[in-house]
This record gives sequence, structure tokens and C-alpha cells, in this order.
Amino acid sequence: VKFIGEEGVDEGGVAKEFFQLLVRQLFNPDYGMFTSDPASHLHWFRPAGKLAAEDMELEFELVGILIGLAIYNSHILEFQFPPVLYKKLMGATCPELPAAAAAAADGRENSAGARSDLVSAFGISWTVGFGEVEAVELVPGGGELAVTAANRRTYVDLYVRHLLQDSIAPQFGPFRRGFLRLCSGAALGWFSASELELLVCGSRALRLTELEAATQYEDGYTRDSEPVRWFWEVVHSLPPAGQKRLLFFVTGSDRVPIKGLAHLNPPFVISRAGAHSDRLPSAHTCFNHLLLPHYNSKEVLRERLELSLQNAEGFGLM
Repeated sequence: VKFIGEEGVDEGGVAKEFFQLLVRQLFNPDYGMFTSDPASHLHWFRPAGKLAAEDMELEFELVGILIGLAIYNSHILEFQFPPVLYKKLMGATCPELPAAAAAAADGRENSAGARSDLVSAFGISWTVGFGEVEAVELVPGGGELAVTAANRRTYVDLYVRHLLQDSIAPQFGPFRRGFLRLCSGAALGWFSASELELLVCGSRALRLTELEAATQYEDGYTRDSEPVRWFWEVVHSLPPAGQKRLLFFVTGSDRVPIKGLAHLNPPFVISRAGAHSDRLPSAHTCFNHLLLPHYNSKEVLRERLELSLQNAEGFGLM
């Protein structure tokens, strides 16, 4: 992979950013293929009319192929589906309601357990609306049928079935077909749904003490070198968002691989990049390698590191 206008030799890091940038655009809600819940940041297929979904069948298949390619090339992707998606990819029929639709389904979930004398207060009819697209009757004549204490559980079950299965069938079918073109066979059965999710998206749980313990040092640095000690003190004092930015800066991804930060491949390395200077820290993301000048104070190190983290995209030759 080579980006126009950027220098760089693809030893893995350039391809990693290519996948990340492509996925970021594909999952942009403005393109109409997926929705994103603002509270949970989870993605889900945007329900669409049958004809509209069939027109984009190839696009959804290509997204499935892209995810399979990322797994094949050991690249972690920056999106997040609810766990039910991975169960569906593995062939399960799941009644689990994805968190991405929790806000829309809140009243329906509550109606299933409400007291009989409160059910009428929900004012729910047997229809499901998706903005200005269409209203769908969950049963024939559902638009005229009220939800009662006697039928509320049936209503919730039908709503979840519509949300997870019927309304997205034209999108999910090609998506799963594309995914299985690269990730089918006996090997897929070796993973649970949660393990498959970690394989695709990694983990969000940062344990930087694990990374620190497994870090290797080169070109004159050791674990006890003063700039190294300052570096880890600064890193541990960063807010969670800053720590994720650091992980992105040195590895090309802010997600943790399935085995944890202690098992980065290749391992994280910090090298001495010359004496104190105005030069910023830099990284070889292909090799998880940080080049850290021998700054003369912790304050200078913090300033230069934070400036680097704010400008952590793009490639050049050094």
C-alpha cells in the first residue's frame, strides 16, 4: 500500500492505516449503510427498503470481505458492533437486543415487565417506524392493535426479531457471505463469538503496566535510563484518551490485540534517538518502535510527546 503524496515503505504499518481509514469512511453514517448510536458508539445496519438494500448488495458484501481481509492480515479495525453480530456471523439465531438500538427499544423492553394497569400508558401500537422511511406492522393489522398486559411479551419478541433479523436480512446476507469468503471452514469454529470480536476489533481495556513490563530498549537506553523513567511517568499520568493516542502513535491502532499489550508482535521497543534536541519523538508503527531523544527534562519530554500525539497520522521516511 502506498498513499499518494506520502513517503513510506509498507512493512505493515501503511496497510494498517489504509484499513483504518477505509473502515472509518465505510462506517460513516452519512453514507447510509450503517448507523451509530451516540451513547454506546456501537454500529448496526441501517434498516432500508428492500429495493434500496438490494441495490447495495455488492457494497455490503465488500464490507464483509474487507473485515475478513483485516483478520487474514492481522489488522485490528476501528469500529464496534454489538456482540450479537458475531453470533450471527457464526450462524446463531440470537434473541439478544443489541445495545445500538437500546434507546429505540427502551419503551418496548419496559413494557414487557410493566404492571398490567400501566401498560396502556406506553401508548405503543403494533408498528415499527424508522424515521421517514416506512412503518412496519409486526403482525397483520398491527397498526390498530394495542399492546396489553397479555400480549406485551409477544410484542417485544417480534420487535427484536424484526430489528435483528427481518429488517436487515437484505444487508446482513451479503455482508456475511463476503466475510465467509475469507473466514469460513473449520478454523472459524475454533473461536467463540466474543473471541471473534476481539480478533476483529481488539480490546479497549488498556493495561499500560503490562506494556511497560514487556518493553525492550535499544541504542543505549535501559529500563533505568532517566528519559525512560520520565516517559513512563508521563504516560501513566495521561488521561485515557491520551493513552489510547499513544498506543495509536506507536502501533498504528488504539485497540489492544487479543492476547494483551504484553504480547505485541513485534514487541514494543524504545530506542535512544540522539541527544537532547528540538526533535519530536517518532515511531515506526510497522515494528511498534518508538524513537525517543534524550531530553534533558521531564517537562520537555511531556511537551514534545504530547505534540507528537496530536499529529499522529501520516507517513514519511527517516
